[in-house]
Amino acid sequence: MDLNLTGRRALVTGSSSGLGEAIARLLAEEGADVVVHGRDEARTRAVADKIGAKAVAIGDLATDAGAAKVAKESGDIDVLVNNAGAYQHLTWTEATPEEWARTYEVNVISSVRMIRHLVPGMRERGWGRVIQIGGGLSGQPMALLPHYNATLAARHNLAVSLARELKDTGVTSNVVAPGAILVDSVQKLLTDLAPERGWGETWETIEPHAAQDFVPNDIGRFGRPEEIAGAVAYLASPYGDYVSGATLRVDGGTIRSVI
Repeated sequence: MDLNLTGRRALVTGSSSGLGEAIARLLAEEGADVVVHGRDEARTRAVADKIGAKAVAIGDLATDAGAAKVAKESGDIDVLVNNAGAYQHLTWTEATPEEWARTYEVNVISSVRMIRHLVPGMRERGWGRVIQIGGGLSGQPMALLPHYNATLAARHNLAVSLARELKDTGVTSNVVAPGAILVDSVQKLLTDLAPERGWGETWETIEPHAAQDFVPNDIGRFGRPEEIAGAVAYLASPYGDYVSGATLRVDGGTIRSVI
């Protein structure tokens, strides 16, 4: 299926590894001119070369200067995928107010900076896409990672507010909300835990047990980066013209809700 992205320029923040890399790869395969973003220049350029992207943007989006540099290096962007983010595995007791503030800066304000830099151009051209990578913890938070849960909720909220702001402009704003996704670091963690949890010795036996223990869902496994990338590509394409202010959950049915 041709998603008609040829001629569109897309910036995927945090695309020098993991989920962001998968999104950037699929957009490039669908014909978009992709800008790969990261903070480490060597790693970012290596990913760009691997997926056939022609442009990179290097900078820390948690600072005004870094975001401005990335926006300048990216040029006119039609599709902005706000994927970059980070968090520490902390409990309520461990997460200090300073850690809450830092996580909000990285996961929320960084997206706001890129929106402010790049959306005005989309409005002028009469077409654009802003896609936040959110998550089910935004609406179904757990006790662990309270600082991260809250930033996901903010990402979802700002996307809907932005959709209202962009009424009648030709620019849409949406959220893709992944479940637990099998990136290399997650697979290593689960494989290391398998012996003490009795999950088995091969990945074929480990995965369904780990999914049941950590993220019970209707599919019985972890999601793949390519499945999230597919949802992003759909929203980025002209087939998503009539979708704005929406959350597209790609979580195997982890979130038990009708909305």
